[in-house]
Amino acid sequence: MPAHTAPDPSDGVVVMDADAMRRALTRICYEIVERNHGAQNLLLAGVRTRGAHLARRMAERLAEVESRPVQAVDLDVRAYRDDRDSAGYRASFADPNPGLPSDLTGLTVVLVDDVLYTGRTTRAAIDAILAVGRPAAVQLAVLVDRGHRELPIRADFVGKNLPTSAEEVVAVRVQEADGGDRVTIRKAG
Repeated sequence: MPAHTAPDPSDGVVVMDADAMRRALTRICYEIVERNHGAQNLLLAGVRTRGAHLARRMAERLAEVESRPVQAVDLDVRAYRDDRDSAGYRASFADPNPGLPSDLTGLTVVLVDDVLYTGRTTRAAIDAILAVGRPAAVQLAVLVDRGHRELPIRADFVGKNLPTSAEEVVAVRVQEADGGDRVTIRKAG
């Protein structure tokens, strides 16, 4: 069980503690198994940084549930974002995702991210996957869906739907990067 750390008051109100996060990720794993009739031919691609940590946790849980290893890779989407000079910025990355298999044929890729907001990071993640190959399917798992989409993107698996205003900030903290697990919401500024 992850160590509990005292919340930083600047983080805002805790909406998910470590136990709630663990339960949500476990539920998502069972939903993935149910939707895909098992875990064979699954690849979890965690959007860096926190999505990658969540994907590794989910791969461990899926391996326990299905008694078979499930691969999790880190996905760097910076070269595929639409808020950058695409050609020049992308050229600065020799190979932004060396952990991705060179052949995705027949695989179901489950993109894993911490928060789904505008959909732009998810679009970049899909572009990063399609730059490598054509998987059988791409699905999206997120710990928190906060709404406010700018693109027509919807998660297949959601840990918590958290209606927010545009003036609020949702922060996901994970043990591996932040020393504790929690999701908080606060006013921006």
